[in-house]
Amino acid sequence: MALLDRLPRHLFTQRGWGMLAAGAAALAAAQVMGRRDLLSLAVLLFVLPLVSLAGIRLVKPRFQVYREFNPSPVETSASTTVRLAVARTGAASGRATMEERLPPRFGESPAFRFPSRSANGGTSRYEYHLHSAQRGQYLIGPVTAEFTDPFGLSLHRQAIDDGDTLTVTPAAVVLPLTGLAGARGNDGVTATRIRANPSDDDVMTREYRHGDPMRRVHWAATARHGSLMVRQEESVTTPEATIILDHRFTAFSGGSGAVPAGSTAQDGYAMISSETFEWAVVAAMSISAHLAERNYALRLLDARGEPAFLHSPSAPEPEVEEYSGASGLQSIAESLAAIQLTGPHSRRDSGRKGIVGPRESHGHQDSGPPPFEDNLMDKLSAHRMRGPLIAVLGRISPLDALSLAPAAGYGTNAFAIVITERPTEFEDALDKLRQGGWRAAAVPPSVSVAAAWNQFDQDVALPQTPATEVRRGAEVTG
Repeated sequence: MALLDRLPRHLFTQRGWGMLAAGAAALAAAQVMGRRDLLSLAVLLFVLPLVSLAGIRLVKPRFQVYREFNPSPVETSASTTVRLAVARTGAASGRATMEERLPPRFGESPAFRFPSRSANGGTSRYEYHLHSAQRGQYLIGPVTAEFTDPFGLSLHRQAIDDGDTLTVTPAAVVLPLTGLAGARGNDGVTATRIRANPSDDDVMTREYRHGDPMRRVHWAATARHGSLMVRQEESVTTPEATIILDHRFTAFSGGSGAVPAGSTAQDGYAMISSETFEWAVVAAMSISAHLAERNYALRLLDARGEPAFLHSPSAPEPEVEEYSGASGLQSIAESLAAIQLTGPHSRRDSGRKGIVGPRESHGHQDSGPPPFEDNLMDKLSAHRMRGPLIAVLGRISPLDALSLAPAAGYGTNAFAIVITERPTEFEDALDKLRQGGWRAAAVPPSVSVAAAWNQFDQDVALPQTPATEVRRGAEVTG
């Protein structure tokens, strides 16, 4: 038995190997004893396993797999339930051992028997749970099945589906209320006048319409026009917040936790990121959620003035830069799920495992407009004074800060967070931003996002406490 356990199991079962061993023994005995019946027995013992091996590879059972994630996408702070439904579509019968292949970070791959004890109508249903502490897009599956022939002599393993993509989005941190909204109010609502009459003399009035209350009649304008005129009605408009998300490789690489270009992590998953950039991603998600809850429309740009998610492989619409409502916030979360550092030296490893392949040609971004220059300024000036401006930045040079400083004039308020492991080295850049009208602060990744956000209302030193809300352990349960 110990010898049989050492034999490869991808061709024959122990029973099959045992039959082959018996055939070899019968063949040896036939030669020694000169018995034709033993020779016939040896041939039979050899042929049966080989015929079964050929048959199971020629007549492959067919299956249909349906996989569902609930919820999908899932945040890094939550677990998702994976529901599998496997049904045989061919006429073959018999049992099979199946396994759901998972990226190594999710732990041991779950295995199950087909058909299950609770199979209903030929469909077997299975369920297990996944939890990832890191955002990204992961290939869950395929399901591999190991079949045996009716005699239990040979084995055949094959994938019976292509797998499905699980998107893990960064979890938003609850931020404290601040004076960010300025004159527009913390609820994000402001009353503005709609100009219905194009006359420069009476920009606040319009002609009377049936149903208008008489208390709104503007008598002076009525006397001038010779017809009833009423005061222009007010309507509530949605203010807009612009978020600049810096994802340049040179701004976030080099610190602890950085993943070199083209490398693969121990669990087979690689994404061009760093500890400081992961902090920036959580900050962008948290700020977006904080503003969306207060009825802000959101516009996200990168340091070059391009759509922030133009190079994100998980972005539903990479070229979109304006978002609103719950659906817009969900799109932002999905876009942040697999966003990576871009620019020189950030070429992605196309051979990595456990992550869905990104859109090619976006990993090495040498071309395009320079950061913090005319293209970004043109985008900001087009939406001048529509709401606050928030910049989530990596390491920024004094020259870049000098270029970005005038942008503060395009927002009702301007806030800049510089994420770096050595904040004291960036006082010169912060001073240039502040002189331009920005409220700027540099924080290390050990500071919580909420504490950094609260700094804009409090002129106190940031506490050096770990940001525990963005670091959680991964787990998988069957």
